[in-house]
Amino acid sequence: MNYNLYLSALLMAATCCSLVMSYLSWKRRELPIAISYGLGMLAGSFYTFGYAFEIVSNTLEHIRFWLRVEYIGIPFGTVLWFVMVLQYTGRQWFVRKRNVGLLMVVPLLTFAAHYTNDWHHWFYKSMTINESEGFPLVSLVKGPLYEVHVAYSYTLFAIGMGLMIQMFRKATPRMKKQIALMMIGSWGPYGFTIVYLSGVIYMPIDLSPFGFVFSGVFYMWGIYQFNMLRLAPLALQKVFESMQDAVIVFDLDNSLTSYNQSANRIIKGLNKKVLGQPADQLFSHYPVLLERIMQEPSSGSKVQFSGQADDKYYNVHLSIVSDNNQKPVGKMLLLSDVTETVRSEERMLDHARQLSELNTFKDKMFSVVAHDIRDPLAVLINLIELMEEEMQACGEDHEEIVHEMRQQIQNTFTLVESLLDWFRSQREGMIFNPVERDLAHAVQTALRLLLVRSEGKRIQIISEIPKGNFVYADKEMLDLIIRNLLSNAIKFTDSGGSIRLRADRKDDKMVISVSDTGEGISSDQANNLLQEAFPISSVGTAGERGVGLGLTLCREFVRLNGGDIWFDSSPTLGSTFYFSIPVPSEASSTLSSSMEGVVR
Repeated sequence: MNYNLYLSALLMAATCCSLVMSYLSWKRRELPIAISYGLGMLAGSFYTFGYAFEIVSNTLEHIRFWLRVEYIGIPFGTVLWFVMVLQYTGRQWFVRKRNVGLLMVVPLLTFAAHYTNDWHHWFYKSMTINESEGFPLVSLVKGPLYEVHVAYSYTLFAIGMGLMIQMFRKATPRMKKQIALMMIGSWGPYGFTIVYLSGVIYMPIDLSPFGFVFSGVFYMWGIYQFNMLRLAPLALQKVFESMQDAVIVFDLDNSLTSYNQSANRIIKGLNKKVLGQPADQLFSHYPVLLERIMQEPSSGSKVQFSGQADDKYYNVHLSIVSDNNQKPVGKMLLLSDVTETVRSEERMLDHARQLSELNTFKDKMFSVVAHDIRDPLAVLINLIELMEEEMQACGEDHEEIVHEMRQQIQNTFTLVESLLDWFRSQREGMIFNPVERDLAHAVQTALRLLLVRSEGKRIQIISEIPKGNFVYADKEMLDLIIRNLLSNAIKFTDSGGSIRLRADRKDDKMVISVSDTGEGISSDQANNLLQEAFPISSVGTAGERGVGLGLTLCREFVRLNGGDIWFDSSPTLGSTFYFSIPVPSEASSTLSSSMEGVVR
């Protein structure tokens, strides 16, 4: 049996090996480098398959046929190998359709020239049969286009090897083993071809296809031992597909291996150009993340990223990626967006804080109520006792006692009315429901309720607020604010005085003022009024008594409606109380929708 049959069997085995590697690459086709590597192996399989039948063919016509099969892959193998080297050495940015198209110009010309050689003989000048080895072999006289093809292929090979040598020099010791296997495997077809074309050693058989056997051994070793070319990164298999969370994969030297689209949206600067670069360069603007990457694997911890459209919170988890033999091959950083969860927690804490404030406010109010309700009731009891004693003695005039009782009962009624307002606002949570309201209508409603009191003291109340001035506030709260401020003005204004109401718009707020000609507020009272401590009730100009709840409720209700309250006063010259309320607008609508959930 001639040795060409053994060589043919060896080439068929190499073809099967190349096809298996092409299939494995197809299964990982989501990686660009797997595509270029798989197509390169497929191109090589055409070469080895065709040459396996060429060396066992008996006629020149059969040899020509199998040469055409070989040249389905031969022209394109070097370009595909060069593209793979660009991707492997971190130069994916060059692998664009336009650039790849330019690289394919010479291979396409070679392909066309080989198939049309019978017309022009520029690729092969002649083809003859040589049977000196005991079996037919083809003798080829190469033409100029063949020389162009060889020169182009070895030019790309030299550039590619230069890129890998440059990568080898800068790589870590662990990566150098992978790159060395890549370089040795790449020398297979090209080294054997140099020996064959140079004629240094007489070889009747073309050695180039056998170089693929040599390359296949080293490539398979590298893929199995070192996960070379990153054809099967386990992290990508597990989590990359359809992931909303950001996944970033590093090798054991903390160099970037891969990432998904979610990571690209979160981390600035992630692109194909930076693959293979160390983490300390890529994450210099993210010191918290860099610290996590450099540490040992850790459970989740929250970090906040600033500088985006909105500050985001992410739960960070670092884990080791292991192969099937439980051997560490890299690290995986997982970022889960927990912004909404954190925002919900913050809202809940804010709600809890406001509930605590309301509860504290209510406790303070109850302490005030307990003190203020006891004294007038005690006086009523004493007066009734005196009245009973006096009525037992005939003929006494009880007009003074009866008048005092009426005044105390009136004061107690005022207290009960204020308490009802307070309890109504606190029972089962206060419902905040802002609406558009005509301010003039709200003022007239309050004036009707206070008409008897103002006429009793002959006080003139003048409202300079015309109709059509709309505000955006809770109806019940607005009515209580106006009613309490007018009630206080009547209380501290002498008989025959006047009260004036005005409204002026400033930006997105309506500022309402209530001015009186009363006795004013002393400096000691002014320091405590509208402060956190509850003010002590003062006696009015006609002996009216209060409970100190009015201004406290006004302050709280103005704040809940998104406004402010303040005052100006001079002793003996009267006082002016101001409060602001939002006017109807988009901003006010947003405020009301947020406040509705806060104060429920």
